[in-house]
Amino acid sequence: MATQLFQEARRMDFMGKDSAWIITDSISSFLDSMDTSFISYMEGALGIKSYYSKSNRPFQEFSAQFQKNFKSEYPEEDNAQPGIHALRAYDSIAVITRALERLADDTNTPKMLLKNILLSDFSGLSGTINFSNSNSLPFIIINIVGKGYRELDFWTQDLDNPFSREGGDKNSGRNTTRILEGPVIWPGYLKRVPKGWEMPTDPKPLKIGIPANGTFKNFVEVGEAQIEPEKKYTGFCIDIFHEVLKILEQNYSLPYEFHPVVGTYDELVDCVYNKTYDAVVGDVTILATRSKKVEFTVPYAESGLVIVQVTSEEPHKAWMFLKPFTRKMWVTTGALLVYTMFIVWAMEYQSNNPAFRGPWRSQLGTALWFTFSSLFFAHRETIRSNITRVVIVVWLFVVFILTSSYTASLSSMLTVRRLDSNVMDIEWLKATRSVVGCNGASFVRKFLENVTKFEAADIKNISSQYQYPGEFHSGNISAAFLELPYAKIFTSQFCKNYTAGQPLNRFGGLGFVSSNSNSSPFAFTKFFLQ
Repeated sequence: MATQLFQEARRMDFMGKDSAWIITDSISSFLDSMDTSFISYMEGALGIKSYYSKSNRPFQEFSAQFQKNFKSEYPEEDNAQPGIHALRAYDSIAVITRALERLADDTNTPKMLLKNILLSDFSGLSGTINFSNSNSLPFIIINIVGKGYRELDFWTQDLDNPFSREGGDKNSGRNTTRILEGPVIWPGYLKRVPKGWEMPTDPKPLKIGIPANGTFKNFVEVGEAQIEPEKKYTGFCIDIFHEVLKILEQNYSLPYEFHPVVGTYDELVDCVYNKTYDAVVGDVTILATRSKKVEFTVPYAESGLVIVQVTSEEPHKAWMFLKPFTRKMWVTTGALLVYTMFIVWAMEYQSNNPAFRGPWRSQLGTALWFTFSSLFFAHRETIRSNITRVVIVVWLFVVFILTSSYTASLSSMLTVRRLDSNVMDIEWLKATRSVVGCNGASFVRKFLENVTKFEAADIKNISSQYQYPGEFHSGNISAAFLELPYAKIFTSQFCKNYTAGQPLNRFGGLGFVSSNSNSSPFAFTKFFLQ
């Protein structure tokens, strides 16, 4: 897998100037037995490799015998050097052999064999074999050059003395150094330490596409100047881009130029895919279909589809108490009140009730007060006629129903903000063939047609955020489908007239676009927002 990786990396110019590669022991351990033609693809890479001495006599004898046997069995292979895995396999057999030799006939048990293995202490081909010693084995830092590698320096996992040689060959002056002892051959034979990627130069600035016809100018807005250098680019996305540049330009210079593009967001993505532009800075939604063509930065805003609709007109709060009943109901209640008053007055007057005697104005006032106060069950006047009692029982029953209905309706109006129609439901919108609005330049229109199965004739393209109120007011659309960041901006501007529901679908968020190609001009986007 490593050889295939480096072949592909060289083909994609990953191994050119200003590239840096570091390979681990899991790959470098195979360099001694790898085909030398594949090693050349890794030229310039640094790595760490398990250290073992090649100058001692046991290793030389083993290496000669190993190469002889290997070449006789695999004559087509051109690299017959024994690697660290072969040495460790040989040392493993030596450990077991020594443990078996120390076993006595009367103590021949698995536990005793294990104990003898753990007591091993000798110098093997791969290094010192000692299971009780916790000191880490040293590594050697290598640099791949041509069809082989060069040993540059030693390194151990001892944090106090990382650059210390094995076997007491330590130089106190080197223990704290941070510079490799040998010269490094970098990819492309670069004579300085590479940055890790190649930055664009002033003659070749980064070409960045900008959506010129975005619906919500809060994210990206292009000035109306006719001459390119005089155009001003503003918005939330542009601010993020400049803040990232402030961090990046502390170490690197990044020349760039903006190119406003009139078209859909899918066309913008395609412009990066076909290398018309190097990147796109704007409110581009991260989708699976787009990710197959280009790469995205970490999203800087969440995204989801939201339904926005008009709220019902809120009644005037000063006359809210009149809204629970209709005008006819108020007139009927008033007429019933007056009718009951006259019956009570007539019956009690004939019964010689002193409370309903006196001047005729006093009589009518008492009868009216008695009937009205019964609405709140607060009447105090006594009555004498049985017919009046029957009328009052019926009246009190009507009063009970009226007050209960009034209280319930008023509470509902004060606590529940009712909508004119239930357009929050997608199925209701489709069943009634209601026209909905959306940003035609975004992916939302295709999503409504292909996923939610709206008819194309029932979807209207809206090109500006200020066009939505007029479309709602004229009745051209019943609802609008907006992405979550746009819905928040829209409802904050028209908070009293519109409401937004919960996100119906979640997407990858809003991010910037870069090419899948690994050319150096795109490298800065790997840094974006990480």
